[in-house]
Amino acid sequence: MTDLNALLKPDQGQPATPLHLVDKTIFDEWLNGQPERARQAVGAQGFKADGYQFATLPGEKPGEWSAVLGVANVADPSVWCLSKAADLLPEGTYRVAGGGPGPAVLGWLLGQYRFDRYKREPSRKGPRTLLTDDPARIEEAVLLAEATYLVRDLVNLPAGDLGPAELQKAAEDVASECGATVTVTSGAALSSGYPMIHAVGAAATADRAPRLIELEWGDPKNPRLAIVGKGVVFDSGGLDIKPAAGMRLMKKDMGGAAHALALARLVMRSRLPVRLHLLIPAVENAISGAAFRPGDILKSRKGLSVEIGNTDAEGRLILGDALTKAAEATPELILDFATLTGAARVALGPDLPALFANRDELADALLDAGTTVSDPVWRMPLWKHYEEMFSSDVADLGNAADSPMAGAVTAALFLQKFVPENIAWAHFDTFAWRPAAKPGRPKGGDALGLRAAWHMLGERYRR
Repeated sequence: MTDLNALLKPDQGQPATPLHLVDKTIFDEWLNGQPERARQAVGAQGFKADGYQFATLPGEKPGEWSAVLGVANVADPSVWCLSKAADLLPEGTYRVAGGGPGPAVLGWLLGQYRFDRYKREPSRKGPRTLLTDDPARIEEAVLLAEATYLVRDLVNLPAGDLGPAELQKAAEDVASECGATVTVTSGAALSSGYPMIHAVGAAATADRAPRLIELEWGDPKNPRLAIVGKGVVFDSGGLDIKPAAGMRLMKKDMGGAAHALALARLVMRSRLPVRLHLLIPAVENAISGAAFRPGDILKSRKGLSVEIGNTDAEGRLILGDALTKAAEATPELILDFATLTGAARVALGPDLPALFANRDELADALLDAGTTVSDPVWRMPLWKHYEEMFSSDVADLGNAADSPMAGAVTAALFLQKFVPENIAWAHFDTFAWRPAAKPGRPKGGDALGLRAAWHMLGERYRR
């Protein structure tokens, strides 16, 4: 991982190239106050103070220069307002002229992310370091950026290089870094305790055997927090095979696990006063003679029987067993992340994770957190009347609704069957992917809902 500490430093008056922030409301006034050479440079580069636009300005001496950046609101810089500049500026050290960068320090770090490990000639651009007059922001910004980099790296890895074993290794690396313990139940050992995880992963080759990865950390006297992440490292759809277009991005179907692991790392690195339990059911939904079949009836860890209506609705099955295990320790809060349904994307598009929660106050806290940290989520209803859509004539419930409508809602309702009513629970149906690049947010794997969840946890447990 990139050393992000090298990209953000306290401002102690060291030499740095100035970055002037202007918006539409002050552009004319700012421009009139510049020397003639600067006004000419601004005009030649077509700079109009549009968002993310920037222009270079000549200095008084040879080799001296500065840059002017267009932002939406100088008085209230956004997280992303420096991201494009961080990507395009040359290697060097910079400071925001006339004031600190504020929350834009995070966007500065995220704007320098690259996933080029498979390229013959990876990017050789050196670091762009930003000085900040608020050193207290540095540690938090670096930790959040590292968490986002972790999600992006894991989601961007091709499935051939990230199987259940490699996902386990990623969890073990984080555990080793943070002083946590890891327990893994895998292969045939899953059949009695975690039968749905076992069934979904049974068709994979032996070297990609299914497993439940558990990480524990923190003082047992502290409140218990469980974080669960869907770890389907590749989803063919199983015997209900996906078409080629639907399978193309299924390396990202472990995006929930990436979010859960990154959030767990934030909890541990920040020494949040909780007893953490991370659970990642890791499987490949493959096709072979051992694959589970439409019409099969699976036993769950909770004891409920589940009729398989669609083998491509596998994520909710493995999460059901993991949520059951999480609930057995009676945590006061369970958060789960999953790239669960296409229906959530149809409803909300790629940017907004669908949020489901069984407590209004928990949902409100997450919505407020998302707004505060520019990581929005959108609440969807746990509309109990739709439970009839996934009823079964021969089992306690089915894994797939009998209607294409309300797909994200019925999936969340299925998960709720495995969460006791006395435990607060929130479920993020997140895309974990950006189909188009934005400043600081390149095309590819991304963390969506992670910072909202982290801010909520900080507000809940740091006080």
